[in-house]
Amino acid sequence: MSARVHAEDVGVHYLFDRQQRTVSPTIAGLKRAGGENWALSGVSFDIGAGEGVALLGASGSGKSTLLRTIAGVLEPDTGRLETTGRLGSLLSIQAGVMALLTGRENTLLLGVLAGMTPARARAEMEEVKQRSGLEEHYERLVASYSQGMRARLGLAVMERTEPAILLLDEVHEALDHEFRDHVEALSQEMLAGGGIVVATGHDHPMLERLCTRALHLEDGHVMADGDFSEVQRGYLGDRKA
Repeated sequence: MSARVHAEDVGVHYLFDRQQRTVSPTIAGLKRAGGENWALSGVSFDIGAGEGVALLGASGSGKSTLLRTIAGVLEPDTGRLETTGRLGSLLSIQAGVMALLTGRENTLLLGVLAGMTPARARAEMEEVKQRSGLEEHYERLVASYSQGMRARLGLAVMERTEPAILLLDEVHEALDHEFRDHVEALSQEMLAGGGIVVATGHDHPMLERLCTRALHLEDGHVMADGDFSEVQRGYLGDRKA
């Protein structure tokens, strides 16, 4: 498995309308601007095969924006970000699922969006049903699912795409203990095979089990990059000061 994430002077710029809603540059140009914010600025790092990296920082520090930029959901406004290897991501509790489709229908949709052929996605349906543990709920509308059930469905589909880079944004914290253990086991298996895990959340003990390295983000800037324990101590120390 060959995997790499490389960021060079990455910046992501958000524009807001007068109601402080995020808008596109085109819409912002048609209305009176309500403000702007650099969610990321001058972010540079290199993550190689076999590395688990935690993103530490307070709410609004840029952690989720950085994960979405790595995932390709957002494009950098400055700099460049390159990835090598298939991406697998769980970036929200919703896990990208559609509420008005069943678990089975979402398997087809998410599988195709992740790069599977429709035939391959259909062939994976029973395996996804088993791995998600949803049983009869797999045939029901996702609108009836709990947050944890949605995350489990997204995780089961993502796992079958065999990613080389796994991105986790607090969604693992909505899982029950059995599936939290499953996330950890999957992550460790990927790392052992030369994959990459980038994760954020409030469960620092779990992050430390997955990651040997951490980036401390503050106001969109990387304040520290190094050994997890050292970066964590600096981050927690800053919060107490």
